[in-house]
Amino acid sequence: MNASSAERHPYLSPHAPRVLAHRGLVTPDAARHGVVENSFAAVAEAHAAGVVYVESDCHVTADGEVVLFHDDDLERIAEDPRAIADVRLHELEEIMSARGGLITLAQALEAFPDMRFNLDVKAAAAAEGVGRLVAPHAERVLVTSFSDARRREALRAASSAGAARRPATSPGLETVKRLVIARALRRKARVRALLADVDALQLPERQGPLRVVTSGLLRDAHAAGVEVHVWTVNAEDDMERLLDLGVDGLVTDRADVALAKVNARGTQAV
Repeated sequence: MNASSAERHPYLSPHAPRVLAHRGLVTPDAARHGVVENSFAAVAEAHAAGVVYVESDCHVTADGEVVLFHDDDLERIAEDPRAIADVRLHELEEIMSARGGLITLAQALEAFPDMRFNLDVKAAAAAEGVGRLVAPHAERVLVTSFSDARRREALRAASSAGAARRPATSPGLETVKRLVIARALRRKARVRALLADVDALQLPERQGPLRVVTSGLLRDAHAAGVEVHVWTVNAEDDMERLLDLGVDGLVTDRADVALAKVNARGTQAV
């Protein structure tokens, strides 16, 4: 529970606007050299730029390895129709070798010990593996998923694997919908209950015509000790406007740009 900032999860300490590199950082120059999102090179580029937080996604290969990958297949990245779940680790390593290199979750946690990872469990089969792997690193990991069931399964797996504390967490789509409805109906006790076991709300600014991120939402979240991170924010004027509104984090493909804007305000994005 996050009743006050004094109980803030270590993942979110110290408190400042946070820049979360969306699937790592692929600069225009890196893209020209074939580097793609969620590759080892993309995470390394974010690290080199001074970014502390990397937002990524987790799937599992045919031989059970948890990898950082957004899509459930290789079509967009490699024009290969196969699902990640049908490809073995060595095959995926070969495919990614010219695209910045494959990075597994285990490699990410080991190779970048001073980075914090925001992990979206994309596949049900990945939940147990994600929880087991992050258990020794729970203070620097946030687990989320569009599916609350997958998110909770990963958190349970982390606990079962001996995590000293649970990883930070952000709710799934169903919980967010309930929160929006509870706020619209002014059910304050229900809002507090929905925010009681999460550390951050990670949301788009709008969902269709509905504005999701508002000053009222920020007030309610902050009163519960919960941060608000907005995705995916790439336009510079949107970055400035949302920082002015008081959001706690920007999930962005342009982490280097966002970091410069945060630091220019005299705050440290960690």
